[in-house]
Amino acid sequence: MAHIVCEPCKNCKYTDCVAVCPVECFHEADVILYIDPEECIDCGLCIPECPVEAIFADSDVPEKWQSYIELNAKLAPTLPVINATKEPLPTAPPRPHKG
Repeated sequence: MAHIVCEPCKNCKYTDCVAVCPVECFHEADVILYIDPEECIDCGLCIPECPVEAIFADSDVPEKWQSYIELNAKLAPTLPVINATKEPLPTAPPRPHKG
């Protein structure tokens, strides 16, 4: 099983998920991040770190975002690895308050 970045990351790109990932499975496109399912070790650390709830286990991807399973698998290996945090896109929604 792998984890999948879905629609809420588009035009957002908070990178909190990248900071906790123990492997280099995140890849960066212009307006979204993707996870390479071949590199993902299914640790789940990224899921609670995403402030816009864009990451799901592949078996839990909502029906409306099922196409992202293939997109992550197809596009992630073609894009550069991102392994450090950076500022989100200016179009990112405000970060929700925790607690």
